[in-house]
Amino acid sequence: MSLAIARGAIARPLITWLLMLGCLFGGIWGFATIGRLEDPAFTIKNAIIITQYPGASAEGVAREVSEPLESAIQKMAEVDTITSSNKPGLSRIDVEIANTYDGSELPQVWDRLRARVTDARGALPPGAGTPLVNDTFGDVFGIFHAVTAPGFSDAEIHDIADFLRRDLLSVDGVADVVLSGLPEEAIFVEPDSAIVANLGVPPEAIRGAIQEVTEIVAAGAAEQVGQNIRIDAPSGSTSVDAIRDLTIGVGGELIGLSDFASVTRGRVEDPSMIIRHDGEEAFTIGISGKQGLNIVDVGARVDARLDRLMSDIPVGVELHPVYQQHVVVDEASSDFLLNLAMSVTIVIVVLALFMGWRAAVVVGATLFLTVVGTVFFMAIFGIEMQRISLGALIIAMGMLVDNAIVVAEGMQGDMEAGKNAADAAENTANKTQIPLLGATVIGIMAFAGIGLSPDATGEFLFSLFAVIGISLLLSWVLAITATPLLAHYLFKVGEGGGAGAYDGPVFRAYASLLRGAIRARWLVLAALVVLTAACYWGFGQVKQQFFPDSNTPLFYVHYKLPQGGSIQSTARDMAIAEEWLAERDDVVSVSTFVGGGASRFMLTYAPEEALPTYGHLIIRTERLEQIPPLRADLEAFGRANLPEGEFRTERLAFGPGGGAPIAARISGADADVLRRLAAEVEARMLGASDRLQDLRTDWREREMVIQPLYDDGRAKTAGVTRSDVARALQYATDGARAGTYRENSRLIPIVLRSPDAEGATGENLVGQPVYSSAANSFIPLEQLIDGFDYAAEDTLLQRRGRLPTITVMAGVPAGVNSAEIFGKIRGPVEEMELPEGYTLEWGGEFENSTEAQSSLGSRLPVSLLIMVLISVLLFGKLRQPLIVWLLVPMSVNGVTIGLLATGLPFSFTALLGLLSLSGMLLKNGIVLVEEIDLTRADGVPFSRAVVEASTSRLRPVMLAAVTTILGMIPLLWDAFFASMAVTIMGGLGFASILTLIAAPVLYYMMFPAARREEAEAS
Repeated sequence: MSLAIARGAIARPLITWLLMLGCLFGGIWGFATIGRLEDPAFTIKNAIIITQYPGASAEGVAREVSEPLESAIQKMAEVDTITSSNKPGLSRIDVEIANTYDGSELPQVWDRLRARVTDARGALPPGAGTPLVNDTFGDVFGIFHAVTAPGFSDAEIHDIADFLRRDLLSVDGVADVVLSGLPEEAIFVEPDSAIVANLGVPPEAIRGAIQEVTEIVAAGAAEQVGQNIRIDAPSGSTSVDAIRDLTIGVGGELIGLSDFASVTRGRVEDPSMIIRHDGEEAFTIGISGKQGLNIVDVGARVDARLDRLMSDIPVGVELHPVYQQHVVVDEASSDFLLNLAMSVTIVIVVLALFMGWRAAVVVGATLFLTVVGTVFFMAIFGIEMQRISLGALIIAMGMLVDNAIVVAEGMQGDMEAGKNAADAAENTANKTQIPLLGATVIGIMAFAGIGLSPDATGEFLFSLFAVIGISLLLSWVLAITATPLLAHYLFKVGEGGGAGAYDGPVFRAYASLLRGAIRARWLVLAALVVLTAACYWGFGQVKQQFFPDSNTPLFYVHYKLPQGGSIQSTARDMAIAEEWLAERDDVVSVSTFVGGGASRFMLTYAPEEALPTYGHLIIRTERLEQIPPLRADLEAFGRANLPEGEFRTERLAFGPGGGAPIAARISGADADVLRRLAAEVEARMLGASDRLQDLRTDWREREMVIQPLYDDGRAKTAGVTRSDVARALQYATDGARAGTYRENSRLIPIVLRSPDAEGATGENLVGQPVYSSAANSFIPLEQLIDGFDYAAEDTLLQRRGRLPTITVMAGVPAGVNSAEIFGKIRGPVEEMELPEGYTLEWGGEFENSTEAQSSLGSRLPVSLLIMVLISVLLFGKLRQPLIVWLLVPMSVNGVTIGLLATGLPFSFTALLGLLSLSGMLLKNGIVLVEEIDLTRADGVPFSRAVVEASTSRLRPVMLAAVTTILGMIPLLWDAFFASMAVTIMGGLGFASILTLIAAPVLYYMMFPAARREEAEAS
C-alpha cells in the first residue's frame, strides 16, 4: 500500500501552501531572531585551583599543597585528568572533567569540587592560603579592546577603567566585563637602617602601627531609645601623608615615622602583567555576552554605548579593537548569504540548461524553502547561526537538491508522456519516496557519530549533525509535497507517443558506454580495484591536519626567557619585536602581553600560564594571505635578534585543541631522572627529523637560588629564629606587606622594605640587620649564618595524575605537516628504555586527533549498523544493499585525487566532506538499484532493465553532482571549508562515475541466475 502524499499535496493545495509559507515566513523570522556566534559553543570543562604558600620552594609546594589537594580531588568520579603547575610559593591545579558530563551538569560538579577542596584544607600546612576555585576559566570575552591613556596618572587610569566597566555592565545582553593590565601601585615605607638600629625600633612595631591605622574593625552598637544604633569605627588613614605622620611607641617614647622612614607612592617594579598596544602602554577591557543571545546585536549595543561614552571620557583616552566577535560573525553571516545565493543561482542555471526553466524554478524554489525552513527550526531549537551550522547547510546542499531533482525529473518525464500532474506525482512518489527517505536517514546517520560524540569535538560539531538532520528531513518532506504542487502549476502535459524521454544523444551515448562496460565487466572491476588500491596508497601521501587554520587575519608570537628572568627584561625584548613590526606596511596592529596571555577573546584561544618570563604578541594583518610571508620574516628576525629566549609564532586555528603540535610526556618520581630522560627524548627526536623547531620542556630551565647557611647554634644564642632571618631577608629584597591603603574601590598594598631593596645581592645581604626579640637589639646577619650558597633548583614543576611529569614539546615549520614528522620520530622515541616506574605517552595533535577519532569510533559502529539495517530493510534483500555498500570504499578515490592536486590537507572538515560524500553516494546507489528492481518488476528483460533504469537516473545523478560541485566553488577561498569543498568536489565527480558505471556493472554481476534466464529465453 503506497502513501499518496504527493497526490494529496496537489489535491489539497491549501495545506501545501501553508507548509511552504510557514517555511518562508518562519525562516525570515528565524533569521531575524536566531542567536549568532562565531564558533559553536563548546564547554571548557576545566577548573583551576590556586593556592598561595609563601616562602615554600616549588618542590615544597608540590609536596605539601598540590599533593593533598590532588588526592582529595581524585576521589571525584567526574574527574578525568588532574595536572598541576608548582612554582615557589604558588600551586596551580587544573582539573578536567570527563567528556561524559555535558555543560548543564557542570555547575553541580563544580559545587562538589569546591566541597572536596574545602574538606582538604585541613591537610594543608600552616602558612598556606585558602585554595581558590576558578570555574569561569572558559568564559569568552569576544569584544576585546586595548585602552591607551598617555599622560594620565595611574589613579586616573584606574578611575577611567572603573567607569568603563561599570557603564558597560549595564548594557543589555552583557554578561561580564573584565579588566587586565592596569598599573599596579604600592605605598612604600622605607626606614633608614642606621637610624632604626640606633633607635632600636622593632620591625614589628612599624608593621603593627601601619596595620593599626589601615585596618577596618567593628565598633559595635549602642541601644538608645529602644533602637540599636551602630557605632562607626574611627576612620583610618585616607592619604599617604596620614601614613607618613604616624607615630610609633618605642621604649615609652613616641617617634614619628617620617623621622626615620620615607613614605612614597609608586608603581611596583615587577608587576604581574604589562600590556602595550602598538608600543604604547595600555590596559585591556573584555566584554562577554550572555549565552544564547545574538552576539551581533549585543556588539552593536556595546559599540553604541562606547560611542556615547567617548564624550564623557577625557581627551587622549583611546579604545583600540583587538578582536570584535560581533563584526566577524556579521561578516560570516553576510558571506554565507552570498554563498547561499550563489549556490541556489548555480542550481537554477544548471537545471535551466539541462531540464528547462520550469524545472529550474520548481527545484530552485524547493531548495530555497528547505534552507529558510531549516533556519526556522534552528531558531525554534536554539541552534545558533555560526560557522559549523552554516557550513552544515552547505555540506547538505548536494543531498538537499537531489530529492527535489529526482521527483521533478520523474514528474517531468511522466507528464511529457501524457500523464496529468496528479498521476505523474503519484507514480514518481510511489517509486522514489521510500528509497529517498531511507537514503536521507542514512545520510543523516553518517554524521551521527560526530554529532553525538561526548567530547569537546562532538560538542563543537553537534550543530552540524542537528542542522543536517533537520535540513535533509525537511528536504524530503518538501520534495514530496511542494515539488509536486509547483510542478503541477508549471509543467505542461505532453501529447505522449513521441520520442522517449531518454532518446537524446547524451542518453544514447551513455547507454552504449554502459553496455560496453557490462560486456567488459571483469576488466572494469579489475580497473576499479587497481585504481582504488592506488588511491588508498595516494591517500597516505595526503597531508593530515586536525583543524584548519582560521581565516581571521591574526597570528601570535610566543616568547619565553629562561627561568629567573624578570618581567622587565621580557618587556624590553618584546619592544624590539614591536619596533620591527611597526615598520611593516602589512601590519595593522600589535597587542603585547608580558607576564601572561590575553583574556580569552575566542573560545578556541587558550591563554598561557602567567610567568614573568613569558611574552605574547597578537598581530593583525590586513589580509589573510599576508600572514605566511610576515610570519616567516618575523620568525627569522626574532630568532636572530632575540637569541636569549625561545621565539616562535603560531597561527590561529579553528576548533578545540591548541598547544604544541608534537609533545611527549614522561612521568616518574625523581626530577633528575625525568630531566635526563627528557634530554634523551630531545636527542632522539632531533636524530629522527631535522624539521623540528622550538624543542623545549614545560619544566623550563633550573633557576639559581641563594641559600643562607644558617648557623643554628649562634642564632639560638642570639635569640633569633629562622623566621626572623627570613623576614629580615624579605624586608631587604621584595619587602613585606604591612597593610592596605583604600582608595575608592582600590586596595593598594603598603610595603615595608629596605631603601636598598632594588639592588639587593647576595654580597650586600650579609650586613642586613636582624632584630632579636630576646636581646631587644639588631644583630648583623653575618653573625647568624656561614655565608651564602648558590644552587640550581627546579622552580616550575609540572605534575599529571599526581606524578611529576615533564613534557618535551616541539613545533614544525609553517606549512609542514606535523603528522608526517610525528610518524618519523615516534619509533625512535618509543624504542627508549625507561627505568622501572617511568612511563611515556604522547600528547599534542596526536593525542587530540586520537581522542577525537576514538570518541567518533565509539559512536560510529552504532551509526553504521543503523545505516546497514535501513539499506537492508529498504530492499528486503541482501544483494542489493551489498552492491550499494561496495561503492563506499571507492569514494576515497576522487578525494585523494582532489587533495593531491590542490595540495590541501585532509583536515577534520575534509572528514565531514567525506561523510557527506558517502551519504550522497549511498543515496544515489539506493535510488538507482531500486529503479533497476522496479524496471525488472515491470517485465523488462534483465540486461535491458539494467541499462534503461540506469539511463533514467543519468540526469538526476549528473545534475545533482554538477550543481553541488559548482556550488562548492565559493568555498574554495574559505580557509575553514576549502579542504572540505575539494573533498566533495573531487569525490562527487568520481562518485558519479561509480554510481552510473560501477553500480550497474556490480548489479549485473551479482545476479548470474537472471543472466542465465535471459540467455535461455533469447
